Amino acid sequence: MSGVEIAVELVALVVAVLLVTAAARKLDWSAPLCLIAVGVVASYVPGIPEYELDPEVVLLGLLPPLLYATAIRTSLIDFRRNRGPILLLSVGLVIFTTAAVGVVAWLVIPGLPLAAGLAIGAVVAPPDAVAATAVARKVGMPRKLTRLLEGESLFNDAAALVALRTAIAAIAGSVSVWQAGGDFLLAAGGGLVIGFAVGALAALIRTRLEDPVTDTALSLVVPFVAYLAAEAIHGSGVISVVVSGLILGHKAPSMLSGRSRLASRLNWQTIQFLLENIVFLLIGLQVRRIMTEVGDSGLSVPELILICAATLAATIVARILWMAGIGLARRTFRRHAWPWRYSAVIAWAGMRGVVTLAAAFVLPADTPQRAVLVLVAFVVVAGTLLLHGTTLPVLVRRLKLPPPDPAEDALQEAAVINTMTRAALDELEKIRTVEDPDDIVERLRSRLQHRSDSAWEELGRQSTLTETPSDVYRRLRMRLLEVEREKFLEARDSGMADDDVLRRILERLDIEESMLDREEEETVPDSDRELRTPAATAGSCKHLTKEWPAAEPSSPDVCAVCVENGMTWVHLRECVKCGNVACCDSSPGKHATEHFHETLHPVMRSHEPGETWRWCFVDKQLG
Repeated sequence: MSGVEIAVELVALVVAVLLVTAAARKLDWSAPLCLIAVGVVASYVPGIPEYELDPEVVLLGLLPPLLYATAIRTSLIDFRRNRGPILLLSVGLVIFTTAAVGVVAWLVIPGLPLAAGLAIGAVVAPPDAVAATAVARKVGMPRKLTRLLEGESLFNDAAALVALRTAIAAIAGSVSVWQAGGDFLLAAGGGLVIGFAVGALAALIRTRLEDPVTDTALSLVVPFVAYLAAEAIHGSGVISVVVSGLILGHKAPSMLSGRSRLASRLNWQTIQFLLENIVFLLIGLQVRRIMTEVGDSGLSVPELILICAATLAATIVARILWMAGIGLARRTFRRHAWPWRYSAVIAWAGMRGVVTLAAAFVLPADTPQRAVLVLVAFVVVAGTLLLHGTTLPVLVRRLKLPPPDPAEDALQEAAVINTMTRAALDELEKIRTVEDPDDIVERLRSRLQHRSDSAWEELGRQSTLTETPSDVYRRLRMRLLEVEREKFLEARDSGMADDDVLRRILERLDIEESMLDREEEETVPDSDRELRTPAATAGSCKHLTKEWPAAEPSSPDVCAVCVENGMTWVHLRECVKCGNVACCDSSPGKHATEHFHETLHPVMRSHEPGETWRWCFVDKQLG
């Protein structure tokens, strides 16, 4: 095949992915399932080239960057907190599924050795959490479940590939239990050591890089270095990539510049999107070749249907039984157990994907009934995507799992930004000198305070204003940026300045616009729950812990001082000591803070409907 033909085929794959994913998003369908379906149909269209999904290309070329892209976005703190459940899913469940599916395949496929059955069990064992987490975010699944599914996806591939390697060795000869255990420990230990080493070295180098292009180029190399180095010592390349990605993702805020983080984030999101979806399309394009090979197996159509159905059922049931067993064991030993609704969702979030098909093609050519095993793997991928992908949203809604609360997120964001702002303002007072112009210092104070006020304005559900001050600022500044950009284009077209100068100016405009342009979030209907301070951000000063006697609010829904002076307000706050209702600091009057300075009553609470969080003026803490 010539270079031009290869280039044309790659472009065709990318264009097909873009069109299908856009259509799936528009129709609210599962993009992976649509891509597989389009691939299946295309595989039978005359003239469409036959794509062969080389397992080495997937395992060496696609899997490392996909795992790395997920790992750098995974919280190391959350991973440590949930490491027990994650290991139960990513290691324990993989081994259990390998054994259960292996025995079923051994029983239903004529002439199949048990070792080959265990091999197909290892192939279908690791779920693809990409599809599951996409559904999770779409339907508003609790974040803890999303974190567990993402954590499971990081390490289950490693356990499955080690199990597959052992099963393939068993097909060729005898492998003892001790050998299998030793291989697993070597793979895990070697992967951890290499992953830590590569992550630490890459962090050391990237800390000294200032150019975003060089930094991004280095980040593209890291997953492949980690994978190949670990495999060279017979360790797990998957674990190595994941560990290095977790380390670099955790260290990114302290070792990279803002420009480098923006560039890296956007580049890796693009890479992940293209690689994931291209592989799903390639999976569908394999169907014609798979069916041709299966035709030489000597099995009838009813036998093939029975084999595929039994293996698919065993894959699904094994996950359900494992989750039920975990819940029973935790209750028996009186350990903290997940709510049964969480277990039900995790049990049903077992969609398979890229790794399963790649691992199926890794099976040696002399594996008994290899074509049938590859078909089984394809049916498990397509079947779980269809069954789980279409019913998981319904299950989440039926179980009425609480979605992430945007109001609670806004409260946490405001608390963190307020802490940062206070620290910055304190530092400003320390570092300013008599030579520093007062207008520059005041401009810094104003900008910092504006950022903090903008975060607090995201709270509250009623206001006399149609727009908050931050909304007005954003609207006006966006319009001014449009005018500035028009003049920039005139300067560019007239050749007023050098191209390098123009690019620097445009970059500044783009950065400022990205800071102003907020993503619109879906609002969650009001519920009976009140917005309380999350434990993670709650303060414990003596004023917040004190039991204040109930005080009657001075007003049900207005700031009396604002009304008296003909002013407007953004949100309302209530003094917990005397019940005085006044406007917040984002309001022109700032009457709640004024009330504190006049009376020294230390604690106020939100007077907005459905909010009970409090604020201590003295110790500057949220409670």
